[in-house]
Amino acid sequence: MKQVFSYFIQVFKKNGPHQAPNFNLKVMHGINKVSIILFLFCVLVMLYRAIF
Repeated sequence: MKQVFSYFIQVFKKNGPHQAPNFNLKVMHGINKVSIILFLFCVLVMLYRAIF
């Protein structure tokens, strides 16, 4: 569980100046951000539908 949360923190934090920019890594993290946000949105919609 700790690894999952540490990955979320890694994806959503800004890179420091000491890290070399890598286009593939930026695109991968961008896609992961979109996936996480859509997943959380869908969970909220499912909870809303279950309640009402």
